[in-house]
Amino acid sequence: MINTQTGLKKFDAVFMFCGKIASVCNILLVFILVLDVILRYFFFHSEAWLTELEWHIFALIFLIGGAYTFHYDGHVRVDLIYNNLSKKVQAWINLLGTAVFLIPWTYIVIRSSYKYAMYSWAINEGSADPGGLAMRYLIKFAVVLAFVILLCYACLLIWKCILVIRGKDISLFHSSNTSA
Repeated sequence: MINTQTGLKKFDAVFMFCGKIASVCNILLVFILVLDVILRYFFFHSEAWLTELEWHIFALIFLIGGAYTFHYDGHVRVDLIYNNLSKKVQAWINLLGTAVFLIPWTYIVIRSSYKYAMYSWAINEGSADPGGLAMRYLIKFAVVLAFVILLCYACLLIWKCILVIRGKDISLFHSSNTSA
């Protein structure tokens, strides 16, 4: 049988990797934006593909960074009562919220965006703008991938909640004080 702590650390590493990808995308986006500004305001030149690349990378930051943010409990939550509850009750709330809301909605998004991405791939969709990016289906498949990652995190969170409910002393979310 797999050691619980070892298993959790292996899964945690996946979500930490997602955060690193989102961080690299942030740095890449800054360089691309600076290049675009220099081209536009100093050389009076703009490229459609560069502008589209900016919003594709921006989308990736939020899509891939979503599971990472959730991993650190950085998502929006009303904490008026939650913070004063015991770890076991918090685990029950997270378990029920994840099972009732998060998992069904991620499934719906995965299913609908997969069809949308497949159609885009089937017609080899590209940008409608002259000089824009080809293969628009790649960013559409990124939506599918991001929600699959979020679904995986939801399953991990349910596992952690069950362990806390059974009395294991583990943290449901990563602390922002820990090293990445």
